[in-house]
Amino acid sequence: MPEIKNMNVNYLTKNTIALILAGGRGSRLMNMTDWCAKPAVPFGGKFRIIDFPLSNCINSGIRKIGVLTQYKADSLIRHIQQGWGFLRGEFGEYVDLMPAQQRHGEDSWYKGTADAVFQNIDILRTRKPMYILVLAGDHIYKMDYSAMLLDHVNKNADLTIGCIEVSLKEASAFGVMDVDDNRRVRAFVEKPENPPVMPGRTDTALASMGIYIFNAGFLFEQLIKDADTKNSEHDFGKNIIPSVIDKYLVSAYPFLNLQTGVQSYWRDVGTIDAYWAANMELVSVEPDLNLYDKTWPIWTYQAQTPPAKFVFDDDRRRGQAVDSMVSGGCIVSGSKIKHSLLFSNVRVNSYCLVQNSIVLPDVEIGRHCRLTKTVIEQGCIIPEGTVIGENLAEDGKKFHISEGGVVLVTPDMLDQKLHYVR
Repeated sequence: MPEIKNMNVNYLTKNTIALILAGGRGSRLMNMTDWCAKPAVPFGGKFRIIDFPLSNCINSGIRKIGVLTQYKADSLIRHIQQGWGFLRGEFGEYVDLMPAQQRHGEDSWYKGTADAVFQNIDILRTRKPMYILVLAGDHIYKMDYSAMLLDHVNKNADLTIGCIEVSLKEASAFGVMDVDDNRRVRAFVEKPENPPVMPGRTDTALASMGIYIFNAGFLFEQLIKDADTKNSEHDFGKNIIPSVIDKYLVSAYPFLNLQTGVQSYWRDVGTIDAYWAANMELVSVEPDLNLYDKTWPIWTYQAQTPPAKFVFDDDRRRGQAVDSMVSGGCIVSGSKIKHSLLFSNVRVNSYCLVQNSIVLPDVEIGRHCRLTKTVIEQGCIIPEGTVIGENLAEDGKKFHISEGGVVLVTPDMLDQKLHYVR
């Protein structure tokens, strides 16, 4: 790695390329990803999941970004083109789409996370970055990557892994690190039955966030080596990281609040229950994820819509929302919304009760409906008098019921054969 003169954060971020891995389906979200990749799934009333790592990059000063796409990427591509075209190419800024395009063989779609980067190695080399920041495109959090980048350089590391503290019970779902007192990674195991604990702790493990900073030359060497390795799954967690720990300096970067030292907000919304819970957190009085923080805005594309409207004020027919978030374009006509989140352009007709529910864009709810603890997919037309969430045994005959009792409703489940394009 070349010597850094007069090192400052701006110098580091300007010489970093961020790669967001956004090609996965996210099958644990069930029917929500039938027609789009997980990073394109709506979240928080007006955003998409991918808006969070993209916004983190922009807010961190990293403005050279590649988004690696593969599975049913049309809506993801359109969202990025519409909402993320404000960077100036004249200044070397960009958000580039990098779809699987068989750059290494006619049958070479992305085989794993490391292979996705390897297949774009020729493009990356021509841009001559000093550092490569690898991100997952399907997590919800706010993080200053420049602080992690500075830590990477100060530690003189070859690879730095972003990590969160989790209980030992939770750790079996993650890649887990064994670290020493200097945060040097001594072992990395995927989804271990007996995860190693943090130094000085008995009940906590360090889990990978899927965030990696590599020295660029080092990454290219390891990708080529992995591509030539038979039986490799070409995955960062399973192959690349375990293979370099003994010979190179791999450092762990804990994702903590710098002022309090407390674990910062991070959510994997990869299941229906986790997706529902993370959205529901937003309607609380003081949510852990502050979407109203002007110092760290979440950027997105949203169509121009009129303000939300609530109509009728009769005793039995009053348009109101309590402990809820209601997005632009919504009309609540003589119904009650309680502890719920309505995305854009939702129409709730009279005499309805919607509670503990997430209603995605362009849904119409007929009169006299009761919806409890539901996720209503985009484009659904809920027939008049429908009751969902009060009898799970009956609901299960038609809809998907999660382990936590959340009812997922899609147009197909309502016999509305709508291949909805987000």
